Amino acid sequence: MARDPVKLFLQMMAVERNASKRTLEAYGQDLSDLEAFADHDLLALGEADLARFFEHLDALGLTGATLQRKRSAIRQFYRFCVGESYILVDPSRKIPAAKKAQVLPKIISREEVESLISAAELKGPHHALRLKCLIEIAYASGMRVSEIVSLPLDAVMKDPAYLIIKGKGGVERLVPLNPSARVAIKAYLDVRELFVAKAFSHQVDSLDGSERATRKGDKANGFLFASRGGDGYLTRRRVGQLLDEAAINAGIDPARVSPHVLRHAFATHLLEGGADLRVVQTLLGHADISTTQIYTHVAGERLREVVETHHPLSRKS
Repeated sequence: MARDPVKLFLQMMAVERNASKRTLEAYGQDLSDLEAFADHDLLALGEADLARFFEHLDALGLTGATLQRKRSAIRQFYRFCVGESYILVDPSRKIPAAKKAQVLPKIISREEVESLISAAELKGPHHALRLKCLIEIAYASGMRVSEIVSLPLDAVMKDPAYLIIKGKGGVERLVPLNPSARVAIKAYLDVRELFVAKAFSHQVDSLDGSERATRKGDKANGFLFASRGGDGYLTRRRVGQLLDEAAINAGIDPARVSPHVLRHAFATHLLEGGADLRVVQTLLGHADISTTQIYTHVAGERLREVVETHHPLSRKS
């Protein structure tokens, strides 16, 4: 019997399923929560124990997505244990899947995106160029914020029309950069060294002036959006804070704006403009088209509102 089946399960998820660090951390916590609740070894639990745990989770009022992930983690763990002969019977086999309510993603209009970009210009000169660059890239490409902040500097140095991005599961895809985003990148590159110098000045205090100047240049950091953070680039939280500031300056409720909302807007506005669903799926890096289909509902709802609001024969409430 395995000394630590959870550790071996997570190793399998990392190696064979190419699970992300965040997924592994979440699954590990989910299994730890189950063990703490049952106060017993995971391999000794039965169907009744898991049923009580899921009843407990339902009573906590967790979101559908969280419940779904916890069920997935526990199901996959016990299937792994059966496959490795750690146990003979899968106690999770009769646990029903969580009912996942369809929640339409929040988006903002084209006009609101333009307002965000204009509001970015209210910050200090070089900060304005960085924020404008972030927003332009997000809206032009539909990339996840984690993909944007970790962009290598080399990826944009030759003014590309497309970027090659490694997304979830290590799958590579092409994402577009429109002319507006490319102009914003060029403008930001002119001041990027100011952020590199700020991010790495604490590492070069012992150097003489000439060596310090070299270390403060592009060679000191390989990321487009350099930062003092441990990863060397802006955190997702910091990007969210910057967008909140821009939203407030643009007169938009900051609760309606986030990096992921810009990704939603990218997809929805493409579909509203007549883009093929399969193309949008590819651009977003969705493994399953059913994930992308949610945007058709958003686009359809928005078009219905436009017709009801502006068509001369629409009934007025």
